[in-house]
Amino acid sequence: MPVADTSQLISGVAERYASSLFDLALEAGAVESVGSDLDAFQRMIDDSADLKRLIVSPVFSADDQFKAISAIVAKAGITGLVGNFLKVVARNRRLFAVPGIVKSYREIAARHRGEVSAEVTSAHALTTEQQTELKAALKGVTGKDVAVNVTVDPSILGGLIVKVGSRQIDTSLRTKLSSLKLALKEVG
Repeated sequence: MPVADTSQLISGVAERYASSLFDLALEAGAVESVGSDLDAFQRMIDDSADLKRLIVSPVFSADDQFKAISAIVAKAGITGLVGNFLKVVARNRRLFAVPGIVKSYREIAARHRGEVSAEVTSAHALTTEQQTELKAALKGVTGKDVAVNVTVDPSILGGLIVKVGSRQIDTSLRTKLSSLKLALKEVG
């Protein structure tokens, strides 16, 4: 299966699951707490190679994944909607879609609040002041309040990569260095 087809499949699965979870959260008046629990689980994935492997590896059975996720969410204190939801996702062998589900849920929740959602990649964690400045700058561009989700990726060296909808602004040092390297090759 070509890579594009795989990512579209994951994206479709993620959007359907996120949409269902959002509807349940809205009905329960728990949109924000569900978002917080999803963010907490995403941080756990980001911080643990073992958890990442459990989620993406096809070698684990649905039963293994279900048991592991049940234990992990219980230990992390993730209960209620998100705890049950993650167990259902594991039982259905769809854990590979969890990062996409988290991202889709954030976007749906932001739209519901009348905000646009921005995915920001930074070489280091942003201070509260920097996040406030970034939100103000993005509000100036989009005309709407912006919910910012920051991912730290030291490999970009410096600068930011900002994705709002289908638009991307890449001021990362890695991209600038790549462009410079390409320009130097053309000159030489």
